[in-house]
Amino acid sequence: MNRVPLPKRLLKKIKKRIYSRPAKQDLVAAWQGILSARSAEWERIKHSSRGGPRVLFATGASGHGLVAPVESALAVALTLRGASVQFVICDQFLPACWLAGSTQFSDLREFVQFGLRRSKCLKCFTRGKKIRDALGLPTHLYSELVSPDEQKQADDVSKSVEMDSIPGYRLDGIAVGEHSLAGALRFFGRGTLDGEPYAEHVLRRYFQAALLTAFGARRLLNQIPCDCKVSSHGIYVPDGLFGEVARQENVRVVNWNTGYRKKCFIFSHGDTYHHTMISEPVDRWETMEWNAQIESHLMDYLRTRWQGTQDWITFVHNQPQFDPEMIRREVGFDFSKPCIGMLTNVMWDAQLHYPANVFPNMLEWVVRTIDYFARRPDLQLLIRVHPAEITGLIPSRQPIVAEIFKAFPTLPANVFIIGPESRVSTYAAMLQCDSVIIYNTKTGVELTSMGIPVIVGGEAWIRNKGITLDGTSIEEYFKILDRLPLKARLNDMTTRRARRYAYHYFFRRMIPLDFMEPTNSWPPVRMELQDLEELEPGNYRGLDVVCDGILIGADFIYPAERHGDA
Repeated sequence: MNRVPLPKRLLKKIKKRIYSRPAKQDLVAAWQGILSARSAEWERIKHSSRGGPRVLFATGASGHGLVAPVESALAVALTLRGASVQFVICDQFLPACWLAGSTQFSDLREFVQFGLRRSKCLKCFTRGKKIRDALGLPTHLYSELVSPDEQKQADDVSKSVEMDSIPGYRLDGIAVGEHSLAGALRFFGRGTLDGEPYAEHVLRRYFQAALLTAFGARRLLNQIPCDCKVSSHGIYVPDGLFGEVARQENVRVVNWNTGYRKKCFIFSHGDTYHHTMISEPVDRWETMEWNAQIESHLMDYLRTRWQGTQDWITFVHNQPQFDPEMIRREVGFDFSKPCIGMLTNVMWDAQLHYPANVFPNMLEWVVRTIDYFARRPDLQLLIRVHPAEITGLIPSRQPIVAEIFKAFPTLPANVFIIGPESRVSTYAAMLQCDSVIIYNTKTGVELTSMGIPVIVGGEAWIRNKGITLDGTSIEEYFKILDRLPLKARLNDMTTRRARRYAYHYFFRRMIPLDFMEPTNSWPPVRMELQDLEELEPGNYRGLDVVCDGILIGADFIYPAERHGDA
């Protein structure tokens, strides 16, 4: 449904491939097989594209099981469209990157002393280089981009700057420190570094890697003309730093990440989607085509999210509990009294600076909100802790429940907590509430589509869309809480507006690349391609949208409502 009909000769090849595919794909062999069958043509295409738009793929973990298939396929597709594509990869040079996590080390002293070089680097670099070599496209190495003097400078600065000064450190205007801190927090799975014995050592590793990345990125962009830099995440080390340098050098930046829906990806211009989705102009979606069929398709999909059946990113527990009476018994909550829901986030995730944020961090938002409800015995507060604290790729080492009990050894009598391990359905619990308070969870997009009033205390994407109650200051936030309970669902006009935005987010901003099959194992995707011709223009609408965005700066919006996807 998500693509135009392929030529019959390609359909035969695809069907043969699907029914005879091996359990695990060797991506190097896959590309060698695809390209060797058309080797002379591929060489001609590469040669003719040398004068085309110059695209640089600069994702650090080049051998990563998701990065490698996605970016190699995009590189070939762009080359077929006349682009001059190059790569920059880490050749075991950077001492830290977003690939690392504390759970990978039985003894963190190994990372403190050697970084990733003994555990992850060789495998990642070897696989990444083999895949790029199979494509035959130019590849640059970080070790060749940073001079000995710059290496010494990175080492000296990373050791000499006071730890408290690292997060705010800027190199020639580049936010080196912010990405260093985000990387260290991701490494530990925490929202702060407090209490970690090796916190300073790990932060300095990321700081050193960030400085090296900035030096290398600047040299490369000064050596080769570049029209667009592409990488995953857009934050952390090294991807975020390369983006910082590219913007400073007036190079267009494109970032990508997986979307929730299977086979779908989110692309953004200029910055990480964590930022751009907040500032996206509302005219991108409020005037889109809308009818009962599109609305029904959206609502059908949102219902599947209660169990995650159409998603490849889901944090829903097996056999979630939907029965309100069972939820009441587990939590001790009384749904006959005014209930306000509260949804937390994973504390370490995407710890970035948001200029308009009301609270300095999520923990302060949680603590101050509980303190407010302690003085509102007429209301009940039901806190649902994000299941990803334990089901996510990086389990949280700073559980929000433990932080709550540090601040409130005795929880207020009208405050109740559903822990991350609970099978209680977040959706079923929140539907019983008068309204729901969020920080920056994407669940706000879904709840407003169900008519539930949402109050935003952080930088959620649903903010500033004319749908939610948004506090622009701490004082205004608590004035909104003073209005509780609201005693009414969203009106029809606001609910319809919320549903338009939800459709835009889930079906238009999440762009299908139908040749990326989920595997439910590692690597998480399998590239379902047999012939070079499949990646040419006109075969996959989603791929055409992505390539147009990279090549000419077109919006990364897949018009699902026009293509029968609804």
